[in-house]
Amino acid sequence: MPTLRHIYVNPEFEATAEYTQVSRVSDALLAHLNEDDARALLAAANLPGISSAMVQNSFAKFTDGLGFVSEAKGLFSTYENKALRPDFYLDLGSNGILMEVERGKTTTNNMDLLDVWKTHLCLHADYLFLMVPQALKHNDTMSPKKEYASVVKRLSSFFVPGNFINVRALHIFGY
Repeated sequence: MPTLRHIYVNPEFEATAEYTQVSRVSDALLAHLNEDDARALLAAANLPGISSAMVQNSFAKFTDGLGFVSEAKGLFSTYENKALRPDFYLDLGSNGILMEVERGKTTTNNMDLLDVWKTHLCLHADYLFLMVPQALKHNDTMSPKKEYASVVKRLSSFFVPGNFINVRALHIFGY
């Protein structure tokens, strides 16, 4: 199954050089995730009982090549909860991209909303790449939950005119 992507962007930033750079990174990541080998690794990492760390490991070498740092520290040092860390962070110079990878608790524990909140708080990143399963099964007998569709729908409210938050763009990848 190919990886899907849905993009929300605040129109105020869409034509900027910074967002062009973010889009290039997103395009490169999407192209990689849709290569046969990457798709096979993602499919194996999205089986019941597997953690999001396995999903991260399936493409970590590629994101390292793009310049992402895993578990970057110090991005939330101005807040009381200094232990917050993204799964991956890419420094763009005057801004950055947080990448969060979810699997089993995406909507059940509102991890997608937590990831938007973390990006909202982060002084070093105004962009979020959020990776979620298209279909999630916690065990072999359950019907798959449509996580990607749910996340795309519920996070859209942050990108409605008059309701923008300071996250300039959200790229949701459905693996």
